[in-house]
Amino acid sequence: MSSVALRIAMIGSGSWATALSKLLLNNLNQLNWFVRKQEDIDDFLKYGNNPRYLTSVDLPIEKINFFTDVQQCIATSDLIILAVPSAFIHDTLAGVSTDTFQNKIIFSAIKGIVPQHNLIVGEYLNTVYKVPISNIGVITGPCHAEEVAMEKLSYLTIACQNIQHATALSDVLNCRYLKSTVSDDIYGTEYSAVLKNVIAVAGGICHGLGYGDNFLAVLVSNAIQEIKRFVDAVHPIDRDINASAYLGDLLVTAYSQFSRNRTFGAMIGKGYSVKNAQLEMNMIAEGYYAVKCVYEINKTYKIDMPITNAVYNIIYGKADLRREIKHLSDKLS
Repeated sequence: MSSVALRIAMIGSGSWATALSKLLLNNLNQLNWFVRKQEDIDDFLKYGNNPRYLTSVDLPIEKINFFTDVQQCIATSDLIILAVPSAFIHDTLAGVSTDTFQNKIIFSAIKGIVPQHNLIVGEYLNTVYKVPISNIGVITGPCHAEEVAMEKLSYLTIACQNIQHATALSDVLNCRYLKSTVSDDIYGTEYSAVLKNVIAVAGGICHGLGYGDNFLAVLVSNAIQEIKRFVDAVHPIDRDINASAYLGDLLVTAYSQFSRNRTFGAMIGKGYSVKNAQLEMNMIAEGYYAVKCVYEINKTYKIDMPITNAVYNIIYGKADLRREIKHLSDKLS
């Protein structure tokens, strides 16, 4: 089956799902799109855009088949892209049978860990829905939805152990303003995408406390080493941690004005409570959930992760912000 003939489903209707759908619709004749609320679908059809996110993006509505039934959307598709926050993926898929996933290719665009299971999305699909590892892929950055919406040149990494699957999706996503590369490192790219959100929260906290760019540069250079130690322990293969899927994704999330994890951290650094920061943002900062999951996972591996530990201590351990960051700064070099 050619790339363009693939029946592709988008699960989720946030900013990242909308940006990816915009890319797909450049090359597809039809896209199946699961949107949870019928009233949102009605607004899509009425206004020609997502009524909640990236409202400036005009979409070719005539190419979209909307679904409110996630199982039906998946059943009528060949390749499924999951783009809902990690905290909601378990509930989103709760009504989907294991049989529905048979012979489906699933790509996760979720940069987080399923908190109910402490598993990255690929492992969750394999464990809970028996999807073969060869049919599971990952979509990672460095890429922000807002810049895709503005058609600024962006890059993605499409990872799957079955390179043909990765190439098929890459071909559909590529366009004038998006270039993608393929990889077979599904574990390293997915864990890196999770960890970079934790690092971005740390960077935001430091910014909120008044630390400057000099410190952030040291924090990020230490962070990529922390990420390397972790992914090498979890899935030891030969990988270039300085490639854009790892270092590039970390940099854009740690520095960008569009980074919701950095924004969340900055609010914490300025004295907001976690709850108030989440309410004011009205968006999900994956790093909030991820840091707890990674902290628990690392009890098995016992990797030296001072930045992750500091974020965990601040958000979940109620540690004093300035004392915790000062303690962290003494460990950095």
